[in-house]
Amino acid sequence: MGITFLKSILAGRRQKNKKSAEDRSVEMETRSFHDDQVSEEAFDAISRGICEVPLDQIIGSVGRYQDFDGRFRIKSHVPPERLLKIKEALRRGKPLPPVKLYQIKDEYYVLDGNHRVAAAKEFSHDSIRAQILEFIPSSNTLENILYREKSEFKKATGLAERIDLTEIGQYEYLKQQIKTHQDHLLGATKKRVPYSLAAKDWFQSIYTPLATIVSKSGLLDHFPERTVADLYAYVSFHQWEIGRRRSYGIGLDQLIPKDMEAFRNKMADTQECEYPEMTRGITAFVLITVKAKSEYRIMDKLYLLKEVREIHSVHGEVDILAKVVLTRDLLTSDAEIIGNFVHENIRGISGVGSTQTLIPGYSKTKE
Repeated sequence: MGITFLKSILAGRRQKNKKSAEDRSVEMETRSFHDDQVSEEAFDAISRGICEVPLDQIIGSVGRYQDFDGRFRIKSHVPPERLLKIKEALRRGKPLPPVKLYQIKDEYYVLDGNHRVAAAKEFSHDSIRAQILEFIPSSNTLENILYREKSEFKKATGLAERIDLTEIGQYEYLKQQIKTHQDHLLGATKKRVPYSLAAKDWFQSIYTPLATIVSKSGLLDHFPERTVADLYAYVSFHQWEIGRRRSYGIGLDQLIPKDMEAFRNKMADTQECEYPEMTRGITAFVLITVKAKSEYRIMDKLYLLKEVREIHSVHGEVDILAKVVLTRDLLTSDAEIIGNFVHENIRGISGVGSTQTLIPGYSKTKE
């Protein structure tokens, strides 16, 4: 009886604490633009025009941050009539003017249109049309330096699409790449093409195809701290810059021409679903010596590996012959992929003595 009573008290306290936490979350105010502006030292502004902004990135207000909670719902002291009118207009499909937002990095603060944002969030809209004035952070952290470089890139190119790089100086490389493309268009058309139009064509016909190929390749799995744009810059720099020497083989040359404009021409009539895979199959034969009377047990273990296509018990200096088929990206060597596979999956099996790997140089097979 006493234990049951004590449990009920503790459960009640937990429920009360949970409710209090929820209440605090609901009552939490939206972020103050001016507080964040001072914190980020973001005082220089650039107009970004009108565009669609994801609602989940609107996290604060310029002047009315105390009137809304953490979910951008109006608080009890705010008259609801304005919000009700806007919600009714949204239900009827009536077009509303763009809201006005201040931006710091990837977060937005409402200058005008707090109720429109609140209504759109309540209706679970994904985005809202907004006129943007971006404030650029000036403190010299690595994050802010990268962000300023990205802002300068967007201003120079006029590109609204996100290209996120994690290394300083890479945006300058992309700008030079666009300038090279602009010069090519001048030579091809005999007409001067504005830099912004060259940037748009570069993004559509060069960046997007190669970035898509990179994205589909699975390379990002090996570089968890990098972005698709990082790998685009790496691959394009090593592939298209004259005189650069690479440690990987010719497989990439067959997929991506060593000239940027040749790549553009190759991709011009290719649909995205037809983009080549940035991967390559490798066949290897692994010769394995094992302890006496352990062949069949080891063969059973090897048979469970999806990469092992054939296994043979043989007579001679080796005991088992295994045919292995692996897949690698075009920036990694065959030896590295095969060596890692053998080390991680074969040499660790109890009873395996030694291994030797043979990689075919030229093959002919029959069906």
